[in-house]
Amino acid sequence: MIEFKNIVKKYRTKTIINSFSLDIEAGQLVVFIGPSGCGKTTLLKMINKLIQPTSGKIYVNGKDISTMNTIELRRNIGYVIQNTGLFPHMSIKENLELIPKLKGEDPEAIAKKTEELLETVGLNPKEYLHRYPNELSGGQQQRVGVARAFSTNSDIILMDEPFSALDPVTRSSLQDELFQMQKEFNKTIIFVTHDMDEAIKIADKICILKDGDILQYDSPENILKNPANHFVEDFIGKRRVWNNPELLLAEDIMIAHPVKITGKRNVLQAIEIMKDHKVDSLMVTNKNNILIGLVTLKGIQLLNRNDAIEDVMEQNVLSVSQDANLISVLTTMNEHKIGYVPVVNYMNQLTGLITRSSILSALSSQLIDLEVAF
Repeated sequence: MIEFKNIVKKYRTKTIINSFSLDIEAGQLVVFIGPSGCGKTTLLKMINKLIQPTSGKIYVNGKDISTMNTIELRRNIGYVIQNTGLFPHMSIKENLELIPKLKGEDPEAIAKKTEELLETVGLNPKEYLHRYPNELSGGQQQRVGVARAFSTNSDIILMDEPFSALDPVTRSSLQDELFQMQKEFNKTIIFVTHDMDEAIKIADKICILKDGDILQYDSPENILKNPANHFVEDFIGKRRVWNNPELLLAEDIMIAHPVKITGKRNVLQAIEIMKDHKVDSLMVTNKNNILIGLVTLKGIQLLNRNDAIEDVMEQNVLSVSQDANLISVLTTMNEHKIGYVPVVNYMNQLTGLITRSSILSALSSQLIDLEVAF
C-alpha cells in the first residue's frame, strides 16, 4: 500500500532521516513514535508531499508519488493535525463536504455521508451541522477533524498528534472511536504520537524511531514482550507490559512442559510419576498430544492400582487457548474456582499449564528485573 524506499532527508548539513525503508500494508493503523526530532512528522508529511525527501522514493499502491499530481494526491489523502485545521469561516457541514464536492461526488450521497460521519464521531448532525468551529469545544473540533478525514473516500489517512492537546477523558474517547472507525472503514492510517500508551491502544503496528532510524517495527505485543534493544526497552517502559494485561497471552505465562501421562498407563504408574515430579495432578494426552483428560492424586489414590488411566480420568477437561489473554484466563479460573488450567493450541494439543503459581512467578520475575534495572 505505502512503501518508503531508501528515504533520506537532509537540512543543509544535518541529516534528519537515514536511508529509511518501510512497507505499510493496506488497512493497517501504523503508529510512528519516538523522541522529539526523530523524524516521525517529517516522514508523515512526505506521504502527501508537504515535505520532499532529499533522496529515495515513496510509493502508494505501487506508484511513485513524485510522478503524481500533488493536488490530486492530497485530495485522496485524509489529514488530521493537532489544531484540527478546520476552516473557521465555514460551517461544520461545509468543512466536511468541501473535498467530496471538489471531487465531484453526488450531492445527495455527500449529504448522507456527512450526517453518518458526525454520528460516528458522537456528534448529533441536527445540532452541529450548521455550527462553526469556534462554537465547538476542542474535543468537538477534533471529532469533526477526524470525520473530515474519513469524508474524502480516501484509502489513506495521516494523523499528526491529533489528540495530544485534549484532556485525558476526551482523548481516550476519541482513541476508541478512531479504532472502531478504522476497523469499520478499513482505512490505512499513519498516526504520529509521542505517547506510548496511545500507540499501544490503537496500533496494528508501531514503528519506533530514533535519530531518523527505525529501531523496531512490530506489533504492540511483540514490542512490549521483545524490545529490540535497551533504548526501546527504556522508551516503552519496563513495567508497561504489566500495565496492559490484555496483551499478555497464555503462552507467555504458562508452564511450557507440564507433566503428562498417556491413558494407557495405570494408576500405580500415575502415582509414581506424580511423586517423582512433586505434583498432585497429571494431564492425560493421546499419542498425538491431544488433551483427553486429567487425573489428580486425590481422585485416584484409593483406586485399584491396575486400573488404566483412560478408564478413571476426568474427561471434558476445561482448557484455554494459548492465545487467550491474562484477563480471560483469570476470569476462567475464578468463575470455575480452579487453581490451574491446561493450555491448548487450535488442534487441542497440550502446549502448557497455567497455575496461580506460574502467574505469580511471571509477575515476580518482572518485578525482580525492575529492581535489578534500578
